Order: sequence, then structure tokens, then C-alpha cells
Amino acid sequence: MVKLHFAGKMLASVMALSLFVALPLHAQSASAESSKLNLTDLDYSAVSEATGLKHHAWPANTDAGRNARRSEISNIHDGATARAAISESATRYPGDLSFQGGPVVEDAEFHPIYLYNTKNKCTSPACWGTPATFIGNLGVSEIIHVTDQYVHSTANDRYTLGGSFSHTIANPSVTKPLTDTDMAAYAHAAALSKGESGYHHVFHIFLPPGQDVCFTATDNQCYSPDNSSTFVFCAYHSSADFKDVGHVLYTVEPYQNVGGCQVESGTPNGELVDSTASVLSHETIETITDPDGTAWWNSTSNAMYGDEIADECEFITTTSFDVPVFTVGSKSYGIQRQYDNKRHACTEAP
Repeated sequence: MVKLHFAGKMLASVMALSLFVALPLHAQSASAESSKLNLTDLDYSAVSEATGLKHHAWPANTDAGRNARRSEISNIHDGATARAAISESATRYPGDLSFQGGPVVEDAEFHPIYLYNTKNKCTSPACWGTPATFIGNLGVSEIIHVTDQYVHSTANDRYTLGGSFSHTIANPSVTKPLTDTDMAAYAHAAALSKGESGYHHVFHIFLPPGQDVCFTATDNQCYSPDNSSTFVFCAYHSSADFKDVGHVLYTVEPYQNVGGCQVESGTPNGELVDSTASVLSHETIETITDPDGTAWWNSTSNAMYGDEIADECEFITTTSFDVPVFTVGSKSYGIQRQYDNKRHACTEAP
């Protein structure tokens, strides 16, 4: 979710050398549990009564994304804290994140929600490059331990793959985009069906190719590869408080293998797998370190004010994202790094 793309280039000058460390021999096995998900009027009613609906988006590498104001793509830091005075240490390390006092995600199960579509032949997780495999690898990786310093835990295996959900969209539409109300309804339905909510569960919603999504039906802040004027973001993470199930964390990952969101060609697993993996790591680790906009983000640098742990480490070329290649768990991926306060740089290992 890089709001100011030059921030990443500025940090490149202080980036530490790539680290080569011993990695786990195998990733956690993917969960076999999968449930059909059906939305009802109850879910939409719950969203209409929800409070604390927050979102923080990762801008698309498009003209609309680059020109979007921060307030248009993120309401997660509004009123969270007053702008801090720029200290001497912040002047030396402008990328460092500041703690705002709110909760973090010390451990969690991650639950994919796959929205299938038969028209576009998107009928299995392979449509997105089997993200559950990446989630399993991420949970036993070195890069996940970059979050240790922010959540104050060094335990292994604290982020695991939970049960998944699926729902079929009959006709994905670019003329009638889904909205965040729909996304919150999916997250509510999943949390309600299994009694899984709070800061120990995160729901990742994957949209099929051809399906646009906007924050609202009228704001023109959208994932819309078919409409460049509204193509503002690639993905986002959110949280909401529901009266019945409580606090729910969710992320929204539209189809990433499109210009403006995809990684450069030549990555180990191809653009489909690595584009999905890179945005999924981005949204996952930001959810861990700043689930509600009240935990870790940059509140001292004018250039990067409001940026979260992953925002500061996106690097771009033309319409794609330039990512390094390194091992995540038991497999090599082309994904972005994360910002490390201890190293004052973007890294793939603590």
C-alpha cells in the first residue's frame, strides 16, 4: 500500500544487504477443511449496524493510484494520533514506524475466502496460484519474524493456515462492482459460521478475474483494471466491529495478475503466483502489525506519514512492481520485503 512511491526509492539507499539464513525444511501443511459460504440478509444487516469500519489500501501502479489522496484510500489512521514532532532519530531514520498504543496480532489463523466464477473458469484456488500454499510457507518463514519486534513475540508457528471458505459468483461484473459492504458481509458470514473472530483470526477474500470492487458504489475509489480513471488500489486490509460476532479482521485481494498490480515477469513461479503472494504478504503483515490503524505506522516523516510496514518497501517499474526473490518457508518467491525498525531498512529476515 505505497502512497508515496518515491519513499521506497529513498529507503533503497539504506537497505541492508540480502540476508541468507537457515530456513525451515518444510512449510505447514495446507488445511483440508473447506466450507461453502452463503450470504444472507443477516450478514448485510450486521454490516449496516457495524461500527469501526476501517480500511487501508495499497495503491495501484496507475495514474489514478499515484494521484489518489491518502484520505481517499485509507481511513484507518484518521484521528488515531496527532502528528508527532520529528525527532533527531526520526531525521536519521525517516522510515521507522511509531507505536500508537493499539492492539497487534500476536498469533492467528488465516482463513481464505475464495469467490469462484464459472464464466471465467475460476473454480479452484489455482485461479490465484494456490495462495494457501504461500500462507503455509509464510507462517514458517524468516520474513514473518520481522514482525517479532512489533508484536513482542519470537515464537515459531504462531501464524497458521485455518479452514477456508468458498462462494460462487454467478456473473462477475465490471459494470456493477462489489463494494466493501459486500466484503464485510463475506467476512461476517465466515466469522459467524465458525465462531471465529477477534485478533486470532484473519479472513482473506480473493476475487475472481473480471470482478471489480470499490469502497462504495459512488466514490470511484476502486480496483478496476477495465476503467483506468477509477483504478486506484490493488488490495486492502480492514477491520470492523459487529454486534453479534465482535471484532473481525479481513483483507481483500482482487485478481492481481493485471497491469498496475502484478510483479515484473521473470519471478520463480510466474506472474500469477508471485503477484498473489506479494500482495498477500503485504496485507497479511500489515494486518499483523497495524490491524486497526492504532498500532505501528509512520507518524514522524512528512514524506511517509501514514505508511505501514509494507508500504515503505514497494519498488515500482512502469506498470509493475519490482520485487526481490528469496526463500519463504520451503519455496522461492518474488515478493516484497518488509520494514525493520531495528535495521532501519527493508529486509526479508530479522
